[in-house]
Amino acid sequence: MDGTTLTADWDALLAARDAPGRLPAGPLGALFGPLLATPRAADGCLVVGRLAQTLDGRIATLSGSSQWIGGKGDLLHTHRLRALCHAVIVGAGTVRSDDPRLTTRDCPGPHPVRVVLDTDRRLGPGYGVFRVGPPTLLLCAEDAPGPDRLGIAEVLRLPRDPLVGGLAVPAILAALATRGLTRIFVEGGGVTVSRFLAAGCLDRLHVTVAPVLLGSGIPAFTLPEAARIADGLRFAWTVHSLDPDVLFDIALGRTRPGVCG
Repeated sequence: MDGTTLTADWDALLAARDAPGRLPAGPLGALFGPLLATPRAADGCLVVGRLAQTLDGRIATLSGSSQWIGGKGDLLHTHRLRALCHAVIVGAGTVRSDDPRLTTRDCPGPHPVRVVLDTDRRLGPGYGVFRVGPPTLLLCAEDAPGPDRLGIAEVLRLPRDPLVGGLAVPAILAALATRGLTRIFVEGGGVTVSRFLAAGCLDRLHVTVAPVLLGSGIPAFTLPEAARIADGLRFAWTVHSLDPDVLFDIALGRTRPGVCG
């Protein structure tokens, strides 16, 4: 498929971002079209999680170095996900280690609202998401101290999850939905994506696997220990090339891993 066709297909996807429209039949439509479907969950949200990992399932070295596991194709894919979604979510650890901008600077399309999860308000105002750029929300626990703004970010206070810690994921989705942010991209890191997965709050999961072996490092997913292989979560996937990487698009439909009760 030539560049002109890919550009036209991407333009069609952007046009269908907030208004129903005809989706392209090519590879971009096959990959991104499901994200533009009408949400089926009761909370009215469609949630996609994404991680880039090595072949042995690591998203960073033990020291926290993660840039860049994926290649240029994965970076473009990430920016396209941002452009098609109303909000992009990252955890405090991702902000602390990467200081990301969370914009769509590498592809045409609108910037999403940036959402930072910082349960106990441990981040300072010096990070880029709190200083410049698109609208930003900081989500923290109801009992966390601090003012109602952090730099340019508005602070929203939500209940804690009493069982696994962090913020209650359903409360996060409800708070965003009330603001019209119903197509939600959970970009990272691994703990944040794992909490959405464990809560049964991911509709789709995009996992990029890079041709890299580390042999050590931070694992992509963190879930309760499984005693048997049968306790794992099995699913169907489709495979897409992000040369030199491989992308797995997994339709979860809010399925919750059995080990998460």
